[in-house]
Amino acid sequence: MTEDTIAAIATALGEGSIAVVRISGPDAVELIAPLFRSKTDLREAPTHTVNYGWIVDPADGTVLDEVLVTVMKGPRSFTAEDVVEISTHGGIVAVQSVLELVLRSGVRLAEPGEFTKRAFLNGRIDLAQAEAVIDLIRSKSSRAFQIARRQSEGALSKRIVPLRRKLIELLAHVEVNIDYPEHDVAEMTAASITETCGEALRSVRELLKTAAEGKILREGIVTAIVGRPNAGKSSLLNALAQENKAIVTDIPGTTRDIVEESVSLSGIPLRLLDTAGIRETSDVVERIGVERSRGALNEADLILLVLNHNEPLHDDERRLMDELAGRPVIAIVNKIDLPGKLELDEVRSRFGDDRVVEISAKEGIGIDKLERAVSGLFFGGGIESEDLTYVSNARHIALLHQAAQSLEDAINAANEGVPIDLIQIDIAAAWERLGEIVGDAVGESLLDQIFSQFCLGK
Repeated sequence: MTEDTIAAIATALGEGSIAVVRISGPDAVELIAPLFRSKTDLREAPTHTVNYGWIVDPADGTVLDEVLVTVMKGPRSFTAEDVVEISTHGGIVAVQSVLELVLRSGVRLAEPGEFTKRAFLNGRIDLAQAEAVIDLIRSKSSRAFQIARRQSEGALSKRIVPLRRKLIELLAHVEVNIDYPEHDVAEMTAASITETCGEALRSVRELLKTAAEGKILREGIVTAIVGRPNAGKSSLLNALAQENKAIVTDIPGTTRDIVEESVSLSGIPLRLLDTAGIRETSDVVERIGVERSRGALNEADLILLVLNHNEPLHDDERRLMDELAGRPVIAIVNKIDLPGKLELDEVRSRFGDDRVVEISAKEGIGIDKLERAVSGLFFGGGIESEDLTYVSNARHIALLHQAAQSLEDAINAANEGVPIDLIQIDIAAAWERLGEIVGDAVGESLLDQIFSQFCLGK
């Protein structure tokens, strides 16, 4: 852990009412005090107070900005170090000039994520909580934000730490058996292994049950909107986005390229891909759009097949439905505000009643039914309550799978009478994998990789 003092702009660059320069480190107050003109000397300011004054260049007395300076002395701060936050007027010029002066005073520019990294290294938060910070920032829906907030408060850590405690106690028991074989407690040790590892394995599997849903809520569902030209694909995108993102006309083939938009559907983030209408065409540009549409189909986690309620099924649509057999598809019968000519029974026979949704994108009718269909497809009808600890981080999921495998190996080995000094290897491996989640067993290179994903100032 470095002992220098760091600084960065903690707010997004651009026009706004205020901007914040954050400084953290052992000399934060000492180095900023000479730059701050006020009735209050920052060195004498009580912790967790906001102080009014001006930032002044001590070299020539130039006033840079009228500011509010917050002092938070360690360990009662985010980094557990002394922290000073300078709130300047919003805009690039004011905050940048203050940061440059701070850096000239002997403070170093922080690396991406270094404030959160210091909070972890100083023991204020564990690694799972630290990783949740970036999930809070990148949340694509209110539900994803709730999951990240619970993780940042230690929801996952509270499940992992007791498991590791039980496993380390078991390892200690095994060590006694290895060191004092004359006591002949092998039978008791084998029973302890199957019981303790079995309980731990059940807990790990419970967490993994939420992994698929958690990953979806964290990263979103890549959703391709497909269908023939003029079926209403762009109208559907606009209805879900609640704004006119795509051009809508009565002329078939308007969409020539893929239009992307991120939306939240009942708390489920979708990355919508509005594609060109799929049909046989001699138009060179439209043909390129159709090829890109088929490429989007291959990448999609969910396919919304839009059909026109006002027209009979076309051979192109039947061929497309054949291609989509076995894929996660919801058939959307659009334009139900117009007379019905579509063979609905044929569509239902292909996808099932729960995968066929009748809507009018133009009138906003049936969007709630689409929300329920998506929820049913990916979450079995609904997202669990807030109390459930979702595992959403890909690194955590991989480590839980590895821990589960090690626990299974330990149980199988104990049941087969394998010497306990060999079983100990699997138990220790599970303990270490779980430790990597909360940061008790993790290398510097991994820490650098994790925190490099953070923005400056966080």
